[in-house]
Amino acid sequence: MALREQWAETAMGVVVLALAAGFLTYSLSVGGVHMKRGDYEISAKFGEAGSLAPGAAVAVAGVKVGTVSEITLEPKTYLAVAKLSIDPTVKLPADSTAKITSDGILGGAHISIAPGASLEDLKPGGQIENTQGAVDLFGLIGSVIRPQGGGDAAAPAASSAPAPATQPAESY
Repeated sequence: MALREQWAETAMGVVVLALAAGFLTYSLSVGGVHMKRGDYEISAKFGEAGSLAPGAAVAVAGVKVGTVSEITLEPKTYLAVAKLSIDPTVKLPADSTAKITSDGILGGAHISIAPGASLEDLKPGGQIENTQGAVDLFGLIGSVIRPQGGGDAAAPAASSAPAPATQPAESY
C-alpha cells in the first residue's frame, strides 16, 4: 500500500509541475515581455521613467505597435534608456516623438509615439531623439497643496483691524 501511495504522490507532483510550466509559458507569451520574431528594436532616452516597466505597451495613435523590452540607466548622463520592440510593419519617421504617459492615477505607464513628418524612417537600432519623460502626478498635487515659494511663512498674517493710533504728548 505504501508503494502505491508514493506513485500517486509522484504522479500528482508531475501534474503540478506540468501545469506550472504551462502557466509560465502562457503568461510570458501574453505579457509580451520577450521580443517577437521579426520585431525591430529602437531606443529612447528619458529624464524620468516614472512607473514604466518592461512589457509596457508602445502605442501610436492609441494602437499598440510594440512593447518596452528593457529599461536601463545611462551612467554618464543619468537618463533612463528604454529599448522598444516595434512591429516590423510599422515604420516610424526619424523625427517621431516618444512620451511616457500614465494609464491612470494608480495604474502603470506606457509609451505613446507621435509620428513626425520626416521622409526618412527610424532604422533598427536607431534612437528617438525627441522625448518627454513621465510626469510625477503626486508631486504636482503636493506642490499645489503645499506651495514652496513666494511668501515668508514665518511672518504673521496682517490683521484687518486698524492699528491703535498713538497721540503725541501735548506740550503747553
